[in-house]
Amino acid sequence: MKKFWLLFSLTVVAFAQPPLFTDSLPKEEFAQRRARLMEQIGDGIAVVQGATEDAAYVKFRQNNHFFYLTGVESPRAILLLDARTKSATLYLTPRNERAERSEGPLLAPGEEAAALTGIPVVADRARFADDIKKLGAERSVLYTPYRPESQAAVTPDRSAVHLAATAADPWDGRPSRETVFREKLQAQAPRLEIKNIDPILDAMRSIKSPRELALIREATRIAGIAMIEAMRAAKPGMYEYEIEAIGDYVFKKNNAQYPAYFGLVAAGTNSFWPHYHAAQAQLKPGDLVLFDYAPDYKYYASDVTREFPASGKFTAAQRDLYGVYVDLYRALMTSIRPNVTARAVMQDAVKKMDAIMASHQFTKETYRQAAQRFVESYRNNVGRSLGHPVGMEVHDVQSPQELLKPGYVFTIEPALTVPEERIYIRLEDVLVITESGYENLSAFVPETIDEVESAMSGAKVAIPAKR
Repeated sequence: MKKFWLLFSLTVVAFAQPPLFTDSLPKEEFAQRRARLMEQIGDGIAVVQGATEDAAYVKFRQNNHFFYLTGVESPRAILLLDARTKSATLYLTPRNERAERSEGPLLAPGEEAAALTGIPVVADRARFADDIKKLGAERSVLYTPYRPESQAAVTPDRSAVHLAATAADPWDGRPSRETVFREKLQAQAPRLEIKNIDPILDAMRSIKSPRELALIREATRIAGIAMIEAMRAAKPGMYEYEIEAIGDYVFKKNNAQYPAYFGLVAAGTNSFWPHYHAAQAQLKPGDLVLFDYAPDYKYYASDVTREFPASGKFTAAQRDLYGVYVDLYRALMTSIRPNVTARAVMQDAVKKMDAIMASHQFTKETYRQAAQRFVESYRNNVGRSLGHPVGMEVHDVQSPQELLKPGYVFTIEPALTVPEERIYIRLEDVLVITESGYENLSAFVPETIDEVESAMSGAKVAIPAKR
């Protein structure tokens, strides 16, 4: 019996080991991405560095450019692509037995890593300097990222703001890690012209593959479950942080290890600050609660927002304003189609919005004026886009295409505001452009007045099965 239990224990330990390579996408898809990248850099070379381990006790998460090309989740890894020879080399830190005794097995240089990743050569990181010196004498151009790396809840727009603030701080002024890396590359290979690889990778990442869409779909499904559970739980007396905690629980329960951004839970007039996230206020009777929260699921994000009454029922005034907002919102969504510009979509939507405005009976003149400002902002295209792209980042890399192409994933999130009453209404859905139109990945999440009130009363909501 002792022998049986020993064997059983060893088997459990073996199967409980963390994976050495991602299970979210096959290695063949990463290889195809590397091949596409090499096709676009002539006979140059490309070097992309992975993220470092964090100084805090948090889970390691790879940066998005590096993961997109490799699927490798080891810290301080480097990828070298040689377009002339169509070859790829992955550089990893050598095996650290002490770290493995503490945290489990890690990917290390050698044949096992090559077989797992599909990258033919996986070498010790110490070899990288000699290799780049040699290639630097034979090639003329090297491509590498210029933009600060993006990870979970770290997006290009936020990184740019942080970098600018750091550079402008007279008591800081640190350069980005990418700037230091480029300087060190140039020192090793002074003849090389160093170019920015970000535009090439951004264009590749802007159109999602079927497998990428499946991951975004699942991230959106998880976000939707969180929205529905929050609606069912909400009641006056709860705190905003309790609503946020529902999202955290649902994310982890469904194997989404990180949030895609900080939770936005705003009750009552707190929602008038679009990115309010203190989450300390108590829900009061009559409050509308804005809930904007979604996970990072296996390196792909979602971004869903709903607004619901804390008491479970919309007041008469809320029904008026929220109801017309939903009609205007859907006028925009139903105007979306492939191979047109965002402006063309807006122009079509405004025609529908004008008809809605002409037929709606407003209870307050301030509400009519607020709704009219909403329509005019689309008519004049003032500071408006349809929304933002979604992918490996919640505010994903921008597409170089002006036309809406199949495979492009984005949100719509127009806001209607009534400054006189500090009212802010906003919904947000995740859409993907298809060959014939669009698909709303978050369509199952209650949105209309009847849908929201029904869900909050405990009625069953049809949630898509995990694919």
